[in-house]
Amino acid sequence: MPGQFGVHGVQDKRDWPPLTEAEVAGVLSHYASLSPVTSILWHSMRPFSAAGIVLLKGDGPKTVVVKRHHTQLRSVAALEVEHAFMQHLRERGLPVTTVLSTGNGATAVTQGIWTYEVFLPSDGEDLYRDTMSWQPYQSADHARIAGAELARLHKAAEGFDAPARGETCPLVSSMVAVGQAELLPALRAWVARQPGLAQQLAGRPWEQDVQTVLEPFHAKLRPLLADVRPCWGHGDWHGSNLLWGTGDEAGVASVLDFGMADRTCAVFDLAVALERSGVKWLDLPSPGVVVYPQMQALLAGYQSVRPLSEAERALLVAFMPLVHVEFAFSEVAYFGTLLKDAASAEVAYTEYLLDHARWFASKEGRALLRWLPTELARVPAARP
Repeated sequence: MPGQFGVHGVQDKRDWPPLTEAEVAGVLSHYASLSPVTSILWHSMRPFSAAGIVLLKGDGPKTVVVKRHHTQLRSVAALEVEHAFMQHLRERGLPVTTVLSTGNGATAVTQGIWTYEVFLPSDGEDLYRDTMSWQPYQSADHARIAGAELARLHKAAEGFDAPARGETCPLVSSMVAVGQAELLPALRAWVARQPGLAQQLAGRPWEQDVQTVLEPFHAKLRPLLADVRPCWGHGDWHGSNLLWGTGDEAGVASVLDFGMADRTCAVFDLAVALERSGVKWLDLPSPGVVVYPQMQALLAGYQSVRPLSEAERALLVAFMPLVHVEFAFSEVAYFGTLLKDAASAEVAYTEYLLDHARWFASKEGRALLRWLPTELARVPAARP
């Protein structure tokens, strides 16, 4: 049984037990169109949930993907909002993976302490199956293709108006507090609504850390917030959440895993995409962690489909040091409260929440923030 991707790379210990054939058979009994289970072909190494490819016998689909969440992380209602966004995108031509419905029309199932979702197999090659989120693309061409596909997603997302779920749903890429004019009061209110987070922060000087480390960046974002145009985004855009075509059909064949999706704005979601793959965070404290050719390619691909306005360009630069903030806080509660893993909670707080922001104040981080406006200006700005 493979391990999983953890806070410092591949680890032997899995946070959640792998799916079992008996368990999956019970879940799939709610899906009348599916044949009995033969075996589980593969177990995902991704954290926060357990997922696998399940082989079926008989007529109908030969395989499905089953994903299991703890109910404290995802309820049926939370997943159905996510699935509605995916359906919205699919209806507008995005190659989004297809979620299946039960005989009662639900797109998720609860059994005991678990919530499950079931997907049809998606088109394309899983070229990044063994690649962690915070790793570069395999090539600048992949980065360019991914940027263009993200721009198409943002155009297709227009008109989907479900409210933000980052208010109470953990582990999403949200800007509920970051998007407010006063960061610390907004974070105080948001922290109080996140299950287990206030208790995990009780012994930390978190408000002082926010003022010292995060507030200087938020001060640059604050005057730009009036230009935010809310829309839903993917929330976790990187190579391993895309399946790829090959040869003459090279490109994004399928878009996967909307588990971190939320109502933010297009440039927030673009900043997440740049941060996920353009900085080799796992190589810190070594220098030279910015993958400029891939950032350049991703931005060029994006703006070839959806050129950014002057206001969006300024917002993108201002968001870069802050897009991780609410997710990192949420990880503190996830590790400390749900998993009882104090060491990983400490990593989430110190190395992720604070050190990522501190890096943007370093010489190399400041250089990236100076480079971005120049690079963005290579494409004429869109009219607001």
